[in-house]
Amino acid sequence: MRADSETTENASTGDTGHADDIDVLVLGGAGVDTIVYVPELPLPYADSYMIDGGIRARAGQTGDFVALGLAALGLRTHHLDFLGDDPEGDLVRALHRDKDIALTAVPQPAGTKRAVNLVGPDGRRLSLYDNSRGRPDDRFPEDTLRTLAAACRHAHVSITHPCAEALPVLREAGAGISTDLHNWDGENPYHEAFAHEADVVFVSVTALTDPETTMRRIAGRGRAEVVVATAGAKGAYLLTGGELTHVPAAVPPGPVVDSNGAGDAFASAFLFGRLAGETPLRCAEYGALAGAYACTVPSTQSAALSRDALLARAAATGR
Repeated sequence: MRADSETTENASTGDTGHADDIDVLVLGGAGVDTIVYVPELPLPYADSYMIDGGIRARAGQTGDFVALGLAALGLRTHHLDFLGDDPEGDLVRALHRDKDIALTAVPQPAGTKRAVNLVGPDGRRLSLYDNSRGRPDDRFPEDTLRTLAAACRHAHVSITHPCAEALPVLREAGAGISTDLHNWDGENPYHEAFAHEADVVFVSVTALTDPETTMRRIAGRGRAEVVVATAGAKGAYLLTGGELTHVPAAVPPGPVVDSNGAGDAFASAFLFGRLAGETPLRCAEYGALAGAYACTVPSTQSAALSRDALLARAAATGR
């Protein structure tokens, strides 16, 4: 499936151009990050800093990177989100075109989503999100959403607005649903619609005081068959069938330079395994391998582990 001008320009009319045979529909999370490599995090106050590595804007927020990872693994992927008629929107469109990922872009007068990511020498990041690039009454065109939902096997839903309003349509269409709650604290009610409607829920342990309790609450109150809590270098925790399993982190295939996109890579590889009929544990092991690879890719680049490379790494490590 190709991303092309017809797919992008006809979003408001419901003509998606290539709406058949979609493995994964990715909703939301399209935008541009400005990457700033800083000498340390947290960054001490100073009047100014000299940034030797440059300050660079590149397409790729959570939905973009999930779509990129899925497409690299050979899954037919379609991305739906709002984009502005601005240079940032052009960067997002170019990424999808260059990576051959189908894109339906709904016009956004408020502009394309953007963020600034401060990245430390150890690869940790601090993200500053501009939440002004949307409007409370934004909604995906219903005809477009229903057409894409009916055509997909699975939908991965970003927590960006207005994806929560799309969840009932996806459920009605019978698509499997996954979501990534990112650094949810387990309390913010905004995330609950996503947590309780998805079949597969990813969450980072970063802001969780008791990850296991939060994971079990997600499974108990919602539809989740699988809950995964990612923990960076400590690996991940997998809850399925009431059993909690620790999944060790994979050894990165090179120096760790950046953690941006590691969670998105994990989710992409996990979904690749799930759609191939693998066990949840096997899916999580795939995720660990893809996440480790992502940590070796600088934020200024857009690269993802291929299907052949993932399977070769899995065979070599016994995962």
